[in-house]
Amino acid sequence: MSRRRFVAGTAALSAAALVDAFLIEPTAIAVSRHVVAVPGLPPGLEGVRIACLTDVHLAGGVTPAARAALEVLARERPDVVVLVGDICNAQGDLPVLAAWARQARGTAATFATLGNWEHAAGIDQGKAERAYGAAGVELLYNSAGRVSVGGATLSVVGIDDPVYGRPDPAEAVKGVRTGDPVVWVLHAPGYVDGIARDRYPAPAAILAGHTHGGQIRLPFWTPYTPTGSGRFVAGWYRDTFAPLYVSRGIGTIQTRARLFCPPELPIFTLKGR
Repeated sequence: MSRRRFVAGTAALSAAALVDAFLIEPTAIAVSRHVVAVPGLPPGLEGVRIACLTDVHLAGGVTPAARAALEVLARERPDVVVLVGDICNAQGDLPVLAAWARQARGTAATFATLGNWEHAAGIDQGKAERAYGAAGVELLYNSAGRVSVGGATLSVVGIDDPVYGRPDPAEAVKGVRTGDPVVWVLHAPGYVDGIARDRYPAPAAILAGHTHGGQIRLPFWTPYTPTGSGRFVAGWYRDTFAPLYVSRGIGTIQTRARLFCPPELPIFTLKGR
């Protein structure tokens, strides 16, 4: 190959990558589907679906990716939606968050936790509860929420952000009733590696975000994940005290681009063994 052809080919590939990173991938939400096996699952909870949205990063308005996420939810109609932190970036975004979250609700219940961006913006528990409450969403702040479906109850434990917040699992699990199937949600997954395996009853799954899956990736290489990610990037990790799923999230930070890392809306279906 001549040098001219090589340069032309490289330029074409670079241009294609830029188009993909800035114009295509950021709104190309991938719906991933997962089965969570729960021994002894009550019949009423069989087939219940939980949608996990993280890292929406509403900033000054509803982003194209955030609108695309609402379209997916409208099609999927999950029973439960969990909004697992970094849903907005600043206190001025709270009215936008409330309006957006009102459309992001599950058919049975919707829960939210705080992430590092909310904490960094000074959005404390009270401010978040007021914004989410206006949208009909229950904020979990080291606490547990319950949702009843088919005469059975699922508990959702929400842990405060491990990066800038004050996570307190011991306080959070106090609200779990004995015998209820349980799912944990928290924003930054690195914290999970520090949880002793015999300290708390293991939930059916732990759902997290924060990493953006790396956001800008190269094949077989993730150059960067934010503080609090630990060793986790994306997908399932089954060597923690309970199965952990790390979502790539919806939005972007710093640069509104994604490369080899499309946004993700995972949906988890509960199944008895």
